[in-house]
Amino acid sequence: MSGRRQIRWHIAVFLAPAVLVYTAIMIVPLFGTLNLSLFNQTPERTKEFVGLSNFRTLFGDPRWSGAFWNALGNNAWFFVVHMLVQNPIGILLAALLSSPRLRMAAFYRTAIFIPTILSFVIVGFVWKLILSPIWGIAPGMLDVVGLKSLFAPWLGKEDYALTALALVSVWQFVGIPMMLIYAALLTIPDEVLEAAEMDGITGMSQFWKIKLPLILPSVGIISILTFVGNFNAFDLIYVAQGALAGPDFSTDILGTFLYRTFFGFQLQLGDPHMGATIATAMFGIILIGVCIYLFGIQTRLRRYQF
Repeated sequence: MSGRRQIRWHIAVFLAPAVLVYTAIMIVPLFGTLNLSLFNQTPERTKEFVGLSNFRTLFGDPRWSGAFWNALGNNAWFFVVHMLVQNPIGILLAALLSSPRLRMAAFYRTAIFIPTILSFVIVGFVWKLILSPIWGIAPGMLDVVGLKSLFAPWLGKEDYALTALALVSVWQFVGIPMMLIYAALLTIPDEVLEAAEMDGITGMSQFWKIKLPLILPSVGIISILTFVGNFNAFDLIYVAQGALAGPDFSTDILGTFLYRTFFGFQLQLGDPHMGATIATAMFGIILIGVCIYLFGIQTRLRRYQF
């Protein structure tokens, strides 16, 4: 009996509460959504199994496919703006704040990170007021620096509204990649940096040639977190532009499209089955993106880890 491997029941005991909560909040609703997308409501108000018919309607029916592909395209652009603006700025800020010669670095880190803890409702309404051409302060601020001619009602123009909201989201969440990269930079052994300095590699050259390759796994994690977060986005668009995601659906993303479809809006009746179909499609898109990262990118980045 002494040679038999002991079962560690205490591990299951400690994991059980978290597993139960996660299952109740995430797993059960997920399978409920998948199940709901396979049914439709008959005129008699009963559920009828239709298989993948709802997906054919979503992707093939012009009444649905146009709105879906528009929302997906807007979501992709929302993600691209974050990847090209938020993450590079976060990396740059982390590199500057990790410099031992920078004074008040803790104050700067706190000031940059504070917007991430603000409510979406507060951020959306405040920036909507700031950018208002009637009572906003943006025209006056630009006038102070002699750039008032550049001001335009960005949230009211189809060509600029989504980009403007994406930049607002960047302002709010740039502190997250900054802190993650900052933490990754602190894990680089001092011996590596000292060896680089002995070879004459210092300053920004040291960051590009030594530090950045070593933190690439962290950059990859930030990228996939940005992807998942952006394709689950809803709050900021809804607060700033409403459920119709105006002007003329130019800021409509998958989250707002799902909301209008599932719950209905104004004269549009809600359709839980088509709403569940959209939610399932969103889950599939995110799952594919995560799998591409895990099996196509992360395995290549492991070579840079210590």
